[in-house]
Amino acid sequence: MPPKKSTPKKTAPAKARQKMQMADIARLSGVSKSTVSRALAGSALISEETRERVREVASRFKYTINRMAVELRSGTNRTIAVVVPYEDHCRQTFADPFFHAMIGSLADALTERGLEMLLTRVPADHIDSIAAIVDGGRAAGVILIGQWRQHEALNELAARSVPFVVWGAHLPGQQYCSIGGDNRLGGRLAGEHLVAKGRTQAIFLGDRELPEVALRLKGFTEALKAGGASLGARRIKATSFLPDSGREVMQAVMKEGHAIDAIFASSDLLAMTAVGVLHEHGISVPGDVSVVGYDDVGISAHFNPPLTTVRQPIHAGGVALVDALTRLIAGEAVADEPMLPTELVARASS
Repeated sequence: MPPKKSTPKKTAPAKARQKMQMADIARLSGVSKSTVSRALAGSALISEETRERVREVASRFKYTINRMAVELRSGTNRTIAVVVPYEDHCRQTFADPFFHAMIGSLADALTERGLEMLLTRVPADHIDSIAAIVDGGRAAGVILIGQWRQHEALNELAARSVPFVVWGAHLPGQQYCSIGGDNRLGGRLAGEHLVAKGRTQAIFLGDRELPEVALRLKGFTEALKAGGASLGARRIKATSFLPDSGREVMQAVMKEGHAIDAIFASSDLLAMTAVGVLHEHGISVPGDVSVVGYDDVGISAHFNPPLTTVRQPIHAGGVALVDALTRLIAGEAVADEPMLPTELVARASS
């Protein structure tokens, strides 16, 4: 009969490489598991000496807390979902400069409060799916970037007490919390600036079915009218925020042969696209046509020519959204938030 093969004993180094459990850290530190949990969380209930001893042992064995497991045991959730809705026919990517800036602002604001960010997308016409993110325990609340065309659906979510806030406009009959700049004022500032430059034959680029864009257009037309100019329906050019859409619309504008001395675009990216098309047709900016954008994304100041634009309060917006959502989760009423400051930044394009 062949001799039985003996199973080699695990060496100390091999054992050290195994996944350490909280019970192991507790045993090696000479404390209970609950003390380990509190010590690694920085609880003031644990003495500094004990905290340091537990941390030293945890560091030696590269042990980290499974935060999700802790949250499940404690009934708390430190994750906030940042959701960017999209429409299939005009899906902006995360590479869009505005999304870059807003997501960065939210990430900073969440980190400062010890919160984590879950970044995801949902179809705009299924906006109610954000409820599942909270109901399923993936996040404690949701920050939506944009209302799109879903005002009534958002009101229904608010009626169901889903904890969410929206970067967007203030609309009639609104039951949910939205935070954003004063879009109507922003449009008015753009119009007043162009009128002051003697521009009276403007074109507007944007999708006025979107609440924020509609308010920008409203303010713009008010300013033109007050300055003795007007914006006829044929000068309001419908386009999504996508550069390809803006380029197509601008090429059509060139073929139509409109007399143009100004363009107000509902985003900086559209404004830059417009400048590119104008240059292709030998039209000088700002010599022949003044161009004003909206957002003041980082690249705007470095564009050629540097872009005049309406500055969105993106950093302040990220902070305000996180503050409002955490208060909402805590049970406070946050339906009526003030609009954030909006200003025009004049540069060489106008």
